[in-house]
Amino acid sequence: MNHGKIYNLVVVGFGGMGSHNAKLAEETGRIAIAGVYDPTEYRMDLARSRGYRAYENFESILDDEEVDIVLIATPNDVHKELSIKSLRAGKHVVCEKPAAVNTTDLLEILRAAEESERLFMVHQNRRWDEDFLIVKDLIAHKKVGDVFHVESRVQGANGIPGDWRQLKAYGGGMLLDWGVHLLDQLLLLTDSKIESVYADLSYILGTEVDDGFTASIKFKNGLSAVIEVGTTNFIKLPRWYVKGTEGTAVIRDWDLSGEIVTRNREVEHVEPKPIQAGKGLTKTMAPPSEESTIRRPIEHVEDLSDNFYVNLVSTLEGASKQAVPNDEVYRVMTLIEAIFESAESNSVIVRDI
Repeated sequence: MNHGKIYNLVVVGFGGMGSHNAKLAEETGRIAIAGVYDPTEYRMDLARSRGYRAYENFESILDDEEVDIVLIATPNDVHKELSIKSLRAGKHVVCEKPAAVNTTDLLEILRAAEESERLFMVHQNRRWDEDFLIVKDLIAHKKVGDVFHVESRVQGANGIPGDWRQLKAYGGGMLLDWGVHLLDQLLLLTDSKIESVYADLSYILGTEVDDGFTASIKFKNGLSAVIEVGTTNFIKLPRWYVKGTEGTAVIRDWDLSGEIVTRNREVEHVEPKPIQAGKGLTKTMAPPSEESTIRRPIEHVEDLSDNFYVNLVSTLEGASKQAVPNDEVYRVMTLIEAIFESAESNSVIVRDI
């Protein structure tokens, strides 16, 4: 046990996520940023301006016996190489998502972690997003009854970021960028195995990687889901749309605007009034009567769990289990591979995931 120990962490890749992670780690009061390495000189200058040591190369980090943790925030294609080298040098590793570009590479990393007896933990930070926690709570407490359908989307109209994310060789594309977050969240909403996957990848922007995708996923317990990422959407669809046997919930965007509409069990059912629909009338597609339903705003939930870096320290000291277990990371990567396979073959992939 090392209660009170300050862990020295080096950031490899000091871009947006690397610098953001450094700040989050320092806020724990238990992690010190021992330095930074990035092959891009202006990022090294930025690190120096913030008072961080600039390592000359990656090997000098591995040789530094004072370094406890290596944070890897590089393009996806080198996650495997840098993770394995760090683990074999006796360092614990925090890796930005996705941990690897395929399950084969991920398994190699996990074997290296096991053989080295070092911690490998993937920064799936959106497990702590409030919109996700609201939906997780809503499903767990059956606030719209038994949920049978979930839709989760992130959409914008700004295209793919103009960096390595547009290049296949670096592990770019939206499925590996945003998709890994949404799929990770989805798998935490149910304990059921997946039955089938059907997906379509978008290449509207003409890049060599996907600029978005839509995946339809069916679980063995009857739950169905639609996961969608888009970068050419000038009007967004809801961030979350959840249907249950007793009602429906919607979260429209990051501001958590939305509502929950449920059946009113305290009154007898009141038939809806027919509405004019185009050239005809319909009662089937009319809104339910106000007497028969209850509308209420989205209910915020209090997150009592430790944040990622607090959990990291607690796990290193044997007081907690990993907040992002590696078997769950592997399952997400298996699902991503099924989505790629479905899109390439234009077929439903039936697989126990």
